[in-house]
Amino acid sequence: MPTSRALPSPLLLPALEALAGAVLLVDLQQRVTTATPEAEARLGPEAVRPGTPLAEVLSVSEGARGLEALLSQGRQVEARPHASGPSRVMRVRAVPLSQGAKRLGWAVLLGAETEAEGTKGDAEETFHGMWTRNPGMKRLFRIVEKVARTESSVLVRGESGTGKELVANALHAISARRKGPFRAINCAALPPSLLESELFGHVRGAFTGAVRDSPGHFRLADGGTLFLDEVAEIPLELQGKLLRVLETRSIIPVGGRSPVPVNVRIVAATHRPLRREVEAGRFRADLMYRLRVVPLFLPSLRERREDILPLARRFLNELEQSGPRHVERFSPGARNLLESHGWPGNVRELRNVMEYAYVIGEGPVLHEADLPPEFSEPRPPPEATGSARPLVAALDTGGDDHDPATLRAALARAGGNRTEAARLLGISRVTLWRRLRAAGNP
Repeated sequence: MPTSRALPSPLLLPALEALAGAVLLVDLQQRVTTATPEAEARLGPEAVRPGTPLAEVLSVSEGARGLEALLSQGRQVEARPHASGPSRVMRVRAVPLSQGAKRLGWAVLLGAETEAEGTKGDAEETFHGMWTRNPGMKRLFRIVEKVARTESSVLVRGESGTGKELVANALHAISARRKGPFRAINCAALPPSLLESELFGHVRGAFTGAVRDSPGHFRLADGGTLFLDEVAEIPLELQGKLLRVLETRSIIPVGGRSPVPVNVRIVAATHRPLRREVEAGRFRADLMYRLRVVPLFLPSLRERREDILPLARRFLNELEQSGPRHVERFSPGARNLLESHGWPGNVRELRNVMEYAYVIGEGPVLHEADLPPEFSEPRPPPEATGSARPLVAALDTGGDDHDPATLRAALARAGGNRTEAARLLGISRVTLWRRLRAAGNP
């Protein structure tokens, strides 16, 4: 009884794309027979119509000789889509397809696109440890270069994980103070009594345990730059002392009486608007004006979506230097999840997610299953809080993170985990503990 030839399965192209991404199937006459949806999207449906010669779809480096090396020798080559102009470059390799001893053609795998050397527009830029293609970030780099030539105090605004300390480092590295020390202190990580000593130093016997003099960060940064991270967390009683240091350019150590002159440039950072803190009575207006001479605003990763996948690729490249796994590409599902994620922890969170995916996954493709659990969990529905404010709104609309209702909402979303609740609010665990205690919830 004769058997009918099976029709191609409708699962064929989705399966091929899930396994290999953008792929062209090419016959022995070097003509395109099939293209996965991703290949169509990258090259254009007209460019990959069945029967189109591969040489008319891709402009391979070294011309006909490069095309021969690609198909006959299996060598990876660089190619540009014929219709795109010179800026889009991809690495292409071909896998021979056979049935028994009979050669059928090739599967041509299109690698990630990169910027051609010398092109403009969305070209990448690396600036003192920061990488971007985003125009807003590039404008920030130019402002940093200008501000570094001055002695003005700088306030860097940005969410947790956006790179505020990298900006401070860049300001120091290209300033006239670059030969001096760079010191950094997280003002949210220390209780008030210890923070004063860390900033201004102390003399021997100033308090229990002070067995010797300590210079403090201001004196250690003399002649250089002092970075005050989370400056909005400095208690009001210390803000007055900090203002006096900025006005007199001298410090008085804890337990000391004589002022000590210091020559320090201040770069401060916060994830909250200082004006709002002033209006709430939590920050001195006169100190805000002294710190906020030049405000710099770092965009969140949500505002620079074009950077997400390239940054993820760079983090994977770093991991591959010391690890056994080599990741060639992201699956379409993983790409979609990464690009649509909210990234509350910004670039720092992206780096951690890539390390998790690198360790958990296997093989040359990073799949959505390799990503942390929160990427596959449904977003929790809004819940009423004590103030009748929805849980999601309390956190996601920039609500006041001193408000007890917001603190309770963060704890509820984090399942009672204080470390996770602090991360959701963009504050340190010590700061969360302080605010819970002030709200009568230690």
